[in-house]
Amino acid sequence: MSTRPNVARSTTKPTLAVKLEHDAVQIGDLRVTFHRTLRIPDDGRRYPLPPSLGRFPVCRVEDYADRVPASWLEHGGVFLPMYQREAMWLSFDSDRSWRPQALKVAVGMVNAVSGEPWSQRIDDEQDYLVCPPQPWLDGIKSEDGIIRQFVAMPLGMGYTVEGQLTGEERFGGIQLIAFDPKDGVFTEPQEHVDVMRRYEVAQSSAADDMIDSSESDSYRPLPAPAGRSMRMSRPNRRSPESAGAEMGLGAGGRMEQQIYPDPYGAQTWDTHRFGRVYVHIVNSQLYEDITGRRPPASPISAQTYTEHGYPWFDLYDEHLGDVQGSDILAGVKSVSEIDSEKSFKPQQDETTVAIPDVNVVKYPVAKPTPTNIVRDGDWPK
Repeated sequence: MSTRPNVARSTTKPTLAVKLEHDAVQIGDLRVTFHRTLRIPDDGRRYPLPPSLGRFPVCRVEDYADRVPASWLEHGGVFLPMYQREAMWLSFDSDRSWRPQALKVAVGMVNAVSGEPWSQRIDDEQDYLVCPPQPWLDGIKSEDGIIRQFVAMPLGMGYTVEGQLTGEERFGGIQLIAFDPKDGVFTEPQEHVDVMRRYEVAQSSAADDMIDSSESDSYRPLPAPAGRSMRMSRPNRRSPESAGAEMGLGAGGRMEQQIYPDPYGAQTWDTHRFGRVYVHIVNSQLYEDITGRRPPASPISAQTYTEHGYPWFDLYDEHLGDVQGSDILAGVKSVSEIDSEKSFKPQQDETTVAIPDVNVVKYPVAKPTPTNIVRDGDWPK
């Protein structure tokens, strides 16, 4: 394991409101949703995007202040449950799609795009997403055009991206920070195309054609479920022990996904106007101890899903380009590779899944047309 510099603390206070609604975290205008999904085989092949099998339930830390581990109270934020070796992906949408935001995603305080330590700076070397047009993120950016799937693993075993790159597993979870554009950069157009809403309509129609209505949660992205309260009646009790119960994200199989280059430029984003949230990940037992509720059942396997002819997904997005793969993240070993090094028996069937082309639903992504943006140029010196 290599060691990395400690994460620097920022003295700047967040200014964008962070809310939790319908199991989605909203930072300013940007909504981030956490999706349960199939874990793809780690067999060296490139797979298309797996479906959503439902949203992870998300809870505010402060609603369970008397039950959560003490360290969470310092970080604040939210928490969600995952089974060991379960996979997830993140979706991004906004009611004001004409006004994008820049979003940094970290796993255990390691940037998921660059592999560098957590930073609240916006630099010309892009280590962030621009949402929209970026609709989803399924893993770490390990190669050009390729990500390695997010897979949950307990802290302390050396499987996580954080553990491999820093030599320790102090943080776990997911860290998000979203930046607003500077004032005056974007103004509301008379007409605009809501890209994420178009996905919902198109994919809903495709899913209805391909699968039974009882399976309608398998398309990307899911419609918002009915709201529910994060509070529940419970007796006071001491915070549970979290050793072995807190989770981080390791690397799974290889998937075709691009990280789109910033079409507006790093100077577009206001680093003094941002919001951030710490997303703790816990195993199913700790989640039930804290909330009194059972987590969702573990998803079916990729093999079973494909055998039933259900859809996978892809995008016509070559025209949007791709951020270069991270040399740092390219060296991260997958969960299966570490299993092999430890001489552990395989914990998942890694048999290659043959996905017929007819089962891959592919949709276009519109290229942003910032016709209302005023750009600066080179002035005479």
